[in-house]
Amino acid sequence: MAHSLEELAAQLSQVILGKDTAIRQSITCLLAGGHLLIEDLPGVGKTTLAHALAISLGLRFSRVQFTSDLLPGDVTGVSVFERGHGETPGKFVFHPGPVFANVLLADEVNRATPKTQSALLEAMEERQVSVDGVTRPLPEPFFVIATQNPFHQVGTFPLPESQLDRFLMCIELGYPDQRAERALLEGQDRRVLLRQLPTMLDAQTLLHMQSEVASIHTSAALIDYVQALVNASRTSPLFNEGLSPRGALALLQAARAWALLSRRDHALPEDVQAVFVPVANHRLRAAQSSQRAGQRELAAQLLASVAVP
Repeated sequence: MAHSLEELAAQLSQVILGKDTAIRQSITCLLAGGHLLIEDLPGVGKTTLAHALAISLGLRFSRVQFTSDLLPGDVTGVSVFERGHGETPGKFVFHPGPVFANVLLADEVNRATPKTQSALLEAMEERQVSVDGVTRPLPEPFFVIATQNPFHQVGTFPLPESQLDRFLMCIELGYPDQRAERALLEGQDRRVLLRQLPTMLDAQTLLHMQSEVASIHTSAALIDYVQALVNASRTSPLFNEGLSPRGALALLQAARAWALLSRRDHALPEDVQAVFVPVANHRLRAAQSSQRAGQRELAAQLLASVAVP
């Protein structure tokens, strides 16, 4: 299993050059059964990474380009009246939206209005969709991989806190280093590479790996460390709001997944430290500014201020 995960990371590294840490974080998020938010400037590879993940996982995939005129029904699906034939009466027939897939790529999610963004809340939290009074389960496994541009850019709507909290991890890619960018410029077109990617896993294998994450041992001392980090976030003058209990659970689950990816059957403080910033940065609210800029740096400061038990 660990060998398969290493092969998956290696394959993604052939498409997204020089971003091994971000790739490892992405795989960790999906192993933990969480949703992934990729936040960065346009053109750095957010959508390409999302496509590569979906293709490599071998899961049913759909993509929605979020725009200001997108409606909730465009995501969840709508009921359409179909006329009857002869003596057969007409009836409303539900047409599933793109959310009925294993992997939903919500591209530039913060370009849609808050009303449309909220259409994903139930799907992300409860893995189901309620339309016209009927609740329909989503396929298993189900992931949302969302990309968003920095919200200071024109035409963006900041994601509400309740929406952000549904994402297990929020990562950024950043510019590639000079060596990686040179290889990118001299290499094959990324769209061609995506079409050539083989499938590395399937749904049943991924579900089995997720069950293995739940069995990773976490000691009492490790849970003490997680609690210390959570309590520090709630009392730190750096933040107006600290991590919620759901944030604490997310941190522990991500640490388990990182340990599995590292070929261990138990989680260490190093695993918590490796995932703390991507798990916490989008859940914390800076005290000095309403801007998201610098959130990762503040989360890293908080992590450094708490001693390992």
